[in-house]
Amino acid sequence: MERIGIAASKFAKGNIWLYNLGVIMIAFLSSLFIFFVAGASIILSLLLLGYIIDQVTPVGFEKQWGVILRISMIALSVVIGIFNLMALVKNLKIKLPK
Repeated sequence: MERIGIAASKFAKGNIWLYNLGVIMIAFLSSLFIFFVAGASIILSLLLLGYIIDQVTPVGFEKQWGVILRISMIALSVVIGIFNLMALVKNLKIKLPK
């Protein structure tokens, strides 16, 4: 999380607005990347699990597929959202009036 601020300060060069914009953009893009990579691995593992369960047991996995996928993606979104908020709180610089 500290590297977000370091990367943003490299191209901001003292401009606080550009620094904050850089922090927001870097945090957003890294969270989006993590969401796609983790989401793809979750979907792949659920597909493999569904295939194995379908071969072993006669219980239909396809009926609960949407619910399981929705819950998994919501949980992933919450975890990534918390990570993103922590990164933003740690790296944003806000000047408060005195």
